[in-house]
Amino acid sequence: MAQPNPYLLACDNPSALLELLRANPAIASSQDENGYSLLHAASSYGHVDLLRALVKEFNVDVNLLDEDGETCLFVAEVPRIARCLVEELGVDYNKTNDDGLKAYEKMEADEEFPQVVAYLREVAGAPATAPADGPEGPLNAPPPIPGNMQVNIGTMSEQEVNASEMEVDPEFKRRIDELAAREDFNSAATQEQLRALVMDAISGSSIETVEREIRRRTE
Repeated sequence: MAQPNPYLLACDNPSALLELLRANPAIASSQDENGYSLLHAASSYGHVDLLRALVKEFNVDVNLLDEDGETCLFVAEVPRIARCLVEELGVDYNKTNDDGLKAYEKMEADEEFPQVVAYLREVAGAPATAPADGPEGPLNAPPPIPGNMQVNIGTMSEQEVNASEMEVDPEFKRRIDELAAREDFNSAATQEQLRALVMDAISGSSIETVEREIRRRTE
């Protein structure tokens, strides 16, 4: 009967793998053609009890390297696996791979496993990563206020807002209503008068000033 593939068992049946290892302990430290080991498989698939057994029961070197010079910490996907490897099993969290990257640096470069990255940064005493907006602050931030200027930021009450909206000269309103009721409302001359009234109402001119302006514009 053919022996089961230990790497497949490490993926989805760690209990069966442990039985196989106890019957044949020599395969506990085996690696495939890429240097991938049962430690790497257990770390990647999150089997913490299998990790402990491989290191403590079968004496597998926790810093066993694959062909890229990476320990099983490099493939830890969840914090509890990383924590077990670092705090219980003594993996070298400062080990660099063949590209000169530590485990958390490689994960950052690949944009993977941010919780593991945060834990390993803390363990290594590395500074926290800069915010996504960059070290200088948010992107597209407004320029600083010149030194000779001051800005006072406050709020308006609902009463103040309503009052500012309602302070319309009754005479302006009457004149606008009269223009709106005229039969020639859509004529160029009436539209010009309406436009003059509205603009001067906004600017705060008096009704006398508006009448003189309307006469000047339409004469």
